Amino acid sequence: MDFGAMLNRLIRAARLDANLYEEVEADTSLTQEAFTAVAIVAALSGIGAGLKSLIGGAGVGGFFVALFVGILVSLAGYVIWAFLTYFIGVRLFKGTADYGELLRTLGYAYGPNVLGLVAFIPVIGPLLSFVGSIWALLCFVVAVRQALDFDTTKAVLTVIIGWFVVLVITLMITAILGVGAIGLGVLSGGLR
Repeated sequence: MDFGAMLNRLIRAARLDANLYEEVEADTSLTQEAFTAVAIVAALSGIGAGLKSLIGGAGVGGFFVALFVGILVSLAGYVIWAFLTYFIGVRLFKGTADYGELLRTLGYAYGPNVLGLVAFIPVIGPLLSFVGSIWALLCFVVAVRQALDFDTTKAVLTVIIGWFVVLVITLMITAILGVGAIGLGVLSGGLR
């Protein structure tokens, strides 16, 4: 895998380059690379969440729980988001794409979420992380529009509906894992 080429594609995706999304949509050899890009972004964002937890006084255990939960939620969110986008875009709005095309285009659109790495920096970190999330949503709109071959309005609606469903699922996963982590802390005597 050529990491330089992957980084170049991520930068083009972040610039909302519609041609990049068309190239990625058509190139089935980039599916693994798109997943790798998401995994790297998820790991970096997980590190940011872990550092924020560590600085917040959660200790080393809290760091690793936040890191694990951050990575898991990011990866699960990506796969679920791609499936929902496919389902909503194809079934509801009659777009034309297959699941692999959405995995690839959304994988590259995920790049701006790397700003989650700086979430631990007081005041500006959470703001930059939020900006990265909004930026990624804009990238998702372009990715969805190009992959499903329909207009921007349908792409925006597809992204909004999918985002809401993924948000609910993410909050449920985070709550379950968070409650499990608290329970583990209580059992191990970590919480007093």
